[in-house]
Amino acid sequence: MTKAAHEYTHDVVIVGGGHNALVAAAYLARAGKSVAVLERLDHLGGAAVSEEPWAGVAARLSRYSYLVSLLPQQIIQDLGLKIDLNRRRYSSYTPDPADPSLGLLVDNGDVAATAASFNRVTGDPAEAERFAAFYDRIGPLARRLFPTVTEPLKRRSEVKELIGDDALWDDFIERPIGHVIRESLNTDLARGIALTDGLIGTFATADEESLRQNLCFLYHVIGGGTGDWDVPVGGMGRVSGELERAALVAGAELRTGAEVTAVSAEGTVTFVQNGGSGSLRGRLVLNGLGPALFEKMLTAGGVAVTESSRVPRPEGAQVKINMLLKRLPKLRDTSVDPSAAFAGTFHINETLTQLDAAHAAAASGALPHPLPAEIYCHSLTDPSILSEELQKEGVQTLTLFGLHVPDRLVNAENNEQLREKLLVAAQRSLDSVLAEPIADCLYIAPDGTPCIEARTTLDLEESLGMIGGDIFHGGLSWPWAADDEDLSTPAARWGVATQLPNVLVCGSGARRGGAVSGLGGHNAAQAALEILGEEATAVRR
Repeated sequence: MTKAAHEYTHDVVIVGGGHNALVAAAYLARAGKSVAVLERLDHLGGAAVSEEPWAGVAARLSRYSYLVSLLPQQIIQDLGLKIDLNRRRYSSYTPDPADPSLGLLVDNGDVAATAASFNRVTGDPAEAERFAAFYDRIGPLARRLFPTVTEPLKRRSEVKELIGDDALWDDFIERPIGHVIRESLNTDLARGIALTDGLIGTFATADEESLRQNLCFLYHVIGGGTGDWDVPVGGMGRVSGELERAALVAGAELRTGAEVTAVSAEGTVTFVQNGGSGSLRGRLVLNGLGPALFEKMLTAGGVAVTESSRVPRPEGAQVKINMLLKRLPKLRDTSVDPSAAFAGTFHINETLTQLDAAHAAAASGALPHPLPAEIYCHSLTDPSILSEELQKEGVQTLTLFGLHVPDRLVNAENNEQLREKLLVAAQRSLDSVLAEPIADCLYIAPDGTPCIEARTTLDLEESLGMIGGDIFHGGLSWPWAADDEDLSTPAARWGVATQLPNVLVCGSGARRGGAVSGLGGHNAAQAALEILGEEATAVRR
C-alpha cells in the first residue's frame, strides 16, 4: 500500500453485486469511501431477487432465496432500509408418511392446538412437551450468539463461557446433533422435523462426525435471537432493492453487465462491459462471489494460489422447484385447513429415518425415493407478490426445496434429463400426502404451459455463478475463532481474510456468511474501514 494515491481509481472495488456486496458498498460509501461494484448480470441482488418465471403471468417469486432470519436489525437500521418482514403464524405442518390422513400442525399461536395435534398424530401426549422443550433449550444459543455476529470474532472458549451451559454446548457443538435429537424426541416424525434445520443445502446425515449438520442447524436456529424465519413483504427483490437504494444514496458506483475476468495482487480488477474491456484499481478489493469462483479470477490475474489457501470445490445438495397454483390442493388430512398447512413449512417425507435413507441413496449415486422436501407458500403471508387479478382468482405460489440432491449427481450432459426426473420425483413425493395430484392445481400460463420449474445445482452455477450450486458458497464455519487463531489483523478479526492483505471476502463465503444476512458485507466493511483508517494514519505520519 505504498503506491501513490492517484494510481488508485477507488478506495474499494467490489467484485459481484449480490446483497452482501450492496451491504458493504452502502456502509463504505456512507463512511465517505469511494466504492465501485462490478456485477456480471444486468441486475443487482444475486440470489436475493424477485423474478417472473412465466411470461405473461404477474407473479414475482423469490426465485432462489425466499426467507429472512439472519439479517440483523442493526443492518436494517444502520442503512435506513425500508423492509417489512412478516412472521408466519404456523411453524410447520408434517403429514405422517405412514398415514397421510394424519398431519402434525405446529401452531405458534395456539399451544393447546399444537399439543392436540401431536397427540392425534403420534399417540404420545408428552411429545408436544418434549418438542417445545427441545427448542426452548436452544434459546440461549440464539439469544447469546446472534448479537456477536456483527462484532469482531470471539474465541471459542469465550463463546462457550458466554453460553454458560456445558451440556448445551456439548449436545449442539461437540457431538453429532443426531444424538441430542434422539435423546430429546421419541417419534421419528418429530425427530425429522428437528433434523431438517441441519440439512438445508447440506449433504450430511444426523450422525456425521464432520458436524456439517450441526453447523447448518446452528445458523438456522440463531437468527434474530429467536430462530424465526420471516417472509419479506414484496419478495426478496424488495430486500435487494432497498440495499441498492441505500448504496446509491450513499454515493456508491454500481455497474451491471460488467463481468470481472481477473484480479491482480495489486488490486487491479479487469472486466468486460458493453463489448469492451476496462479496469479499476482499489486500495482494497472485496470479493462478493463464492471463493471458488473468485480463485479463478485471482489465477487469471497472476496470483499464485497457495496450497493452504486453495478452495475445495463446493457442493450444494438441493433442488429448488417453483410453482404457481390456481388453488391450494386438498389434503388427505381433512382435519387441517390447507391454508394453515401451507402457511408454514410443509414437511414431506422427512422423518429422521427417511432423511438418512435419502442420504444413503444419493451417496450411492441414486435419486432419493421418496424425495424428502419442504414447501413454502409465501403468497399466504404476503399476497402482494401477486397481481390483484391473480389474488382475486385465488392463485397461490408454492416453493418446494428438495433435500439430498447433491451436485455430484448432475453434469452438463444429464442436467436436462435430471431436471425432469426431479420434477417427477418432487410431484410424486408431494402427491403422496395430497388428496389430489398437484398437477391438477397448477396455474396455466398464457402459452398453455403449466407454471412449474426446477432449478438444479448446475442451473444455479450457470445462472448465478454458484460453483457446485452451493447456496452457502462453500462449507459453513463456526461463528467464532479458535483459541489459538491469529487475529492480529482487522480482516482476521472480522472473519473476512484471504491470502492477500488487500483482498477481503464480503459474500456468503465469509466466516459467519450464508443465507440472506448481509453479515459478510457488514463485517467486510468494518474490516475495510479499519484497514483504510490505519493506512491513512500511516500516511499522515
